[in-house]
Amino acid sequence: MLALALAAARLAREVIRGQLLRDGWAVLHSSAVVRPDDGATLLTFGDKGAGKTTTALLLASSGWQLLANDRVLVRPTGERDVEVVPWPSAAALGLGLVRALGWDTPARDHLREGGTFHPTQHDTVTTALLAGDCTPLWESGSRERKVQVFPDQFPDLFGVPLATGGRAAGLLFPRGDADTAPDVIDGTRTLREADFMSGATEDRYPDVFELAQGVDGGGRRSAREEVAARLSALPHRAVRLSHDVPASVAVLRKVAEAL
Repeated sequence: MLALALAAARLAREVIRGQLLRDGWAVLHSSAVVRPDDGATLLTFGDKGAGKTTTALLLASSGWQLLANDRVLVRPTGERDVEVVPWPSAAALGLGLVRALGWDTPARDHLREGGTFHPTQHDTVTTALLAGDCTPLWESGSRERKVQVFPDQFPDLFGVPLATGGRAAGLLFPRGDADTAPDVIDGTRTLREADFMSGATEDRYPDVFELAQGVDGGGRRSAREEVAARLSALPHRAVRLSHDVPASVAVLRKVAEAL
């Protein structure tokens, strides 16, 4: 039944995605958190391993709401705004991050009580969680095996509130450095074409049903260009994060509260 439910959910998601792409939405490779009192949304960008998920979860654990950890749907609204909604999918969390956030105990308790995570989670990850071992697990090469968390498990297991939408208010560009104190740093990184899930970048969800009617997986070029232009006018901040979670949270809160 679970396999059938997942297949049905993915089919429904593809139907909705095709319609949204035709209606002018674009897909960003970004994590996002929302300030609950006004809907202001921070979008975090970076290459694989830069800290997009870490940034979102640290802020979502300290007063913001989690919108997405890896990709979001965006579209221009009004004269200057960019509307943001989540892309529904499981979140992949490294075992080290799970331990750093203090989520290893609730994850282990969940499994011991007969619960499960997303079925794409590798058995070795489940075994490690049950044993209380959060040493990162690597496949051949550099691909890490991670905890695969359903969206609704964030509030249920980890006390992280979810958002359903927001308005872009700022861009973050994190960089991890385990040996240096977290801080706001100088940075010239701006939004680029690769930050949209388009062309070769969007390889996980091909339009096999042709529901997008030829629209690129990241959205129409005109939509991407307008979103990029509007986001370029928002505050951009580069931050350095470390394994010191409280210090990293303090830096992120400082940046977030200044928007």
